[in-house]
Amino acid sequence: MVTNLKSKIQNLKSHRGLFVGLVTLDLIYLADAAPQNNQKLVATDYTVAAGGPATNAAVTFAHLGNYANILGVVGSHPMTQLIYSDLENYRVAIADLDPNKPTPPPVSSIIVTQTTGERAIISINAVKTQASHASVPDNIFTDIDIVLVDGHQIEVGKAIAQTAKAHHIPVVIDGGSWKSGFEEILPFVDYAVCSANFYPPGCETEQQVFDYLSSFNIPHIAITHGDQPITYLSQNQSATITVPRITAVDTLGAGDIFHGAFCHYILSENFPDALAQAASIAANSCKFFGTRRWMEVKQ
Repeated sequence: MVTNLKSKIQNLKSHRGLFVGLVTLDLIYLADAAPQNNQKLVATDYTVAAGGPATNAAVTFAHLGNYANILGVVGSHPMTQLIYSDLENYRVAIADLDPNKPTPPPVSSIIVTQTTGERAIISINAVKTQASHASVPDNIFTDIDIVLVDGHQIEVGKAIAQTAKAHHIPVVIDGGSWKSGFEEILPFVDYAVCSANFYPPGCETEQQVFDYLSSFNIPHIAITHGDQPITYLSQNQSATITVPRITAVDTLGAGDIFHGAFCHYILSENFPDALAQAASIAANSCKFFGTRRWMEVKQ
């Protein structure tokens, strides 16, 4: 599936996606293991990139031949130039919800274990950089084909999802984990694509999560489980999808990449096929260190 990716992309119409949520600066290190208390480690490799669920999804969506716009808080601190240059390199536009914000952007420090591909992360999310829906640019919906909301900007995410629903633009949520206020966005969602760590209030089992999301009349729901099969519910039909088996070098951002690829494929495929093809893209990305190097290899 991945082998013929380039030719498939060339034959598909380019779309425009709006990705709403977290924008960070990621400092990513490859090491033998995460450090213990008072231990100093020398990394074997490192990379710097813009990050955040919506941001990595936007980069993936653009890489697959589309136009992507990330709506989030970036600000004017000198460090943001690293974010701008990275996203410009991958043809992702930024609609800044607070362009004059002088403080540093959220920074994530990430250590990837070389032998397993597992990662340890310390970061600050968007809790301190919440924006008002009044900050949303007036022309943000021009020619938009799909919207993804990652839940890190709840008020803005709700306003965008509500407007998208009114304009019959499909809305996808990246349910990496439950965030307070997500329930205000769910009534406007067409595709809820969540991780196994997504537990709304009162939910302890996967079936309860499906039932909770179904109560908002979301027609298509999927829950990913890393390298294990995806479970989904689509138009009251449930099934599973096997994901590719690979030897992982780095699992960082795989879920974000999955969501960006899903947004690409769902505009031309049915729900199960879009999930399967997104899983193939995400699995391939895990063969490479960092969130960008998989895109540099010709398929």
